[in-house]
Amino acid sequence: MEKANGCISRPSRKRKLPQEGNDVLNFTLDELSDDLLERVLSWLPTSTFFRFNLVCKRWKSVAASESFKLACSRIPSREPWFFMVDPNLNQSVVFDSAERSWKKLSHPPLLSQNCNCNSIPVAAVGGLVCFRNMSGDYFVCNPVTGSCRELPPVNPDSHHRSLHAIAMNAYSNYHGSYKLFLVSGDLPKLSYKVYNSSADCWEEEIMLRKKTDDCTGFEFDLNDDDDAVYFLSKAGNVVATNMQRSPSKQFSSVITHKDGEEIVYFLSSSGTVVACNLTQKHFSEYPRLLPVFLEYSIDVVECKGEMLVVMLSEFFESASIRVWRFDEKTKTWNQIAGMPPSMSHEFYGKKVDINCLGAGNQIFICLSSAELCSYVRCDIVTNEWVEVPKCCLNGEVMEFMSAFSFEPRIEASV
Repeated sequence: MEKANGCISRPSRKRKLPQEGNDVLNFTLDELSDDLLERVLSWLPTSTFFRFNLVCKRWKSVAASESFKLACSRIPSREPWFFMVDPNLNQSVVFDSAERSWKKLSHPPLLSQNCNCNSIPVAAVGGLVCFRNMSGDYFVCNPVTGSCRELPPVNPDSHHRSLHAIAMNAYSNYHGSYKLFLVSGDLPKLSYKVYNSSADCWEEEIMLRKKTDDCTGFEFDLNDDDDAVYFLSKAGNVVATNMQRSPSKQFSSVITHKDGEEIVYFLSSSGTVVACNLTQKHFSEYPRLLPVFLEYSIDVVECKGEMLVVMLSEFFESASIRVWRFDEKTKTWNQIAGMPPSMSHEFYGKKVDINCLGAGNQIFICLSSAELCSYVRCDIVTNEWVEVPKCCLNGEVMEFMSAFSFEPRIEASV
């Protein structure tokens, strides 16, 4: 203690005097107010939240407080988790991209009921994942907290139309503000419905018109019965019929925001990319990347707000996996990344199917066939390709055909 103006000054809890010979201030988290402690802890990886109750009573109390969830909602972004798809599992398996490790999560009780036990994920956004059961009912879940709710039923008339795409968009994780988009119909007659969580109801169905001034300059060829379309089926066979996709990816689509417009992209039955501008209420089709007589597997992803295409194809007795971006000015596809030939050659002749998802600058690719099952991560900026380690559950290697990307957020409300 020191004297100042005849008074004795005492060390403050906010600021301790440095120890003699030590320039570093002694400091512990116990000295922080609850508000500051919540702000500090909110920056930790989400996986650490599960261990708060093992630290002390105060941290356990913080993890359960609403103010901590609010602090977490102010974190701009979190490293993505990849939700792996296996309808036969009674638990959820995710790959944590931050820690580069596999994790098991409890399956929400609502999805474990008999009528919903075969529900599969069909879309994801922010901290939420949407599931669909065999009856066409939808459930929105936070995989981290296990919270889950069933959405109001869709109009029964919608079940009679072909469903092409299911996409989600979040407007606020903390307040549970999100929308679910369903694109259905038979080309060229498409329409879409929207579930609005704020109003807790499905909005009126809206028809989509064919864009007359198609930015791609291509028209739909609806009378292509004489031209067989070849592609790889999930069973690993080359077939000439409508495109077959794994159940979890048959409604695969991505949504982007461009100049204030919401656009949903999905693959048509023949493997072309269809863009549905929900704001302008029109749709258009992009040109093919490869001729129809070539064998390939294709998927669409969203990275940093733009649509990209990932394609596996075979040329000159070797396989290649490349990432493509469409140039609106030149109306052409341009390659932006490619797997090194030393890695991709392994997939030649194995009839491999790819299912992909984007998250920031990353693309997570599931490769599967009758002979192999592998997962690869690609950084589209550095063109770095890294194989993801196998997932072992109870000593057994698990095989997943597809995945969905979400941000692990405890504050995400269903």
